[in-house]
Amino acid sequence: MLWGSRFTEKFDDKALEFSSSLSYDINLLEWDIKVSKAHSKMLNKIGILTDEENKNIQQTLDIILFKYNDGTWKPSITEFEDIHSAVEAELTKIIGVVGKKLHTARSRNDQVITDVRLWIKNSINEISNSIINLQKSFVEIASQNVNTLMPGYTHLQRAQPISFAFHLLAYVEMLERDKERFNFTFEQADENILGSGALAGSTIELDRNLTASELGFSKVSENALDSVSNRDFILDFLHSCNLAMMHLSRLSEEIILWTSFEWHFIKLGDKFTTGSSLMPQKQNPDLAELIRGKNGRTFGNYFALLSTIKSLPLSYNRDLQEDKEGMFDSYFTLFDSLNLMFEMIKSMKVNKKRFSEEIDGSFMLATDLADYLVLKGIPFREAHNILGEIVKFATDENKKLNQITFEEYKEFSPLFEKDVFNYLSSETCLQNKKTYGSPNPKLVEESIKKWNNLLN
Repeated sequence: MLWGSRFTEKFDDKALEFSSSLSYDINLLEWDIKVSKAHSKMLNKIGILTDEENKNIQQTLDIILFKYNDGTWKPSITEFEDIHSAVEAELTKIIGVVGKKLHTARSRNDQVITDVRLWIKNSINEISNSIINLQKSFVEIASQNVNTLMPGYTHLQRAQPISFAFHLLAYVEMLERDKERFNFTFEQADENILGSGALAGSTIELDRNLTASELGFSKVSENALDSVSNRDFILDFLHSCNLAMMHLSRLSEEIILWTSFEWHFIKLGDKFTTGSSLMPQKQNPDLAELIRGKNGRTFGNYFALLSTIKSLPLSYNRDLQEDKEGMFDSYFTLFDSLNLMFEMIKSMKVNKKRFSEEIDGSFMLATDLADYLVLKGIPFREAHNILGEIVKFATDENKKLNQITFEEYKEFSPLFEKDVFNYLSSETCLQNKKTYGSPNPKLVEESIKKWNNLLN
């Protein structure tokens, strides 16, 4: 226990177990060791620790980390409040009174949040790498499906033809925004608050620039009161996790649809599907369903911390201990989901001809015909009405648009020419697109080339 000398009774065992954060902030051990080593080096520079004392502390902290990693040291939640008190106790146990000097001019308030900032920076790098891998898998499959037709939807109703490549590249764009959000969060976390103490700094002249340099922070915080209570960057991290998981959830929903018998569009590898305990024919997209479901956890973690912080006065309050468990959970949930989605996508086989016949001459090409009439000089609203009549006629006659005769088209508008059928083919529907950002195969190929260059 790092406190207690002014108390006459020992802290209650049940209260200790209830209040201990060790079960989850053990994830900070590596970063807590780094922070303590930087603090020790700084104390040595300003004359609080001798060279020998600093060397002893540095070496022993490395030993503690090694002992934890090889399983010979496992701190217990029935003994310690957190990982910081556990490390200090073990340090003092090994090297004696010298270990007690390490906490000079340092509070757990500034220590823990410095650990968290380092952990978040490292976690963002790992998440970003996983996002890039997933983006690459989309781009690779897109390159093989530039001309693979599928319906584009609005209101979950068939709207206009697109390509599977075009659809996948939409997720590449989403994931790129996720990376940008994480980059912003990285910048918010990239600030050294060590030296802020409990809330008001120290009477000892600490070298905060030295610890910033040692720990890889680009700047030093300005206000100690704000520094120890600031959890905005954790909320930014949770929000970034939220949106990335939400994007994976949307993708999961589509994968679930695409693998259904009704869609018969893609097939996932056996390694990433499950069967039924009752129905032997089943092949279920369980992993996609789980990713979709786990999005609820990340939403909950964000709102939990937001609710915790909303009424807290400055500066530190013990409520803020609740900032970490959800943070770790959101990270591991997103990190695992990204990597599993990457493997699922790699295993995917596409039924390339699934929609070609259905799109050929279908009502999804009606807007293209309206544009055709606009180019002939008819106002769009009038052209829209004409196509509405044509669709009604085709429905009544049980015809597709390319089964209506030229003479019948002429009855709806004398401006129809025989080139109208160039707008009704599954082979030409994408090539007819002219705007930048459309599923025109040439533009999609350019987009794939751009992403390959960016991601590599």
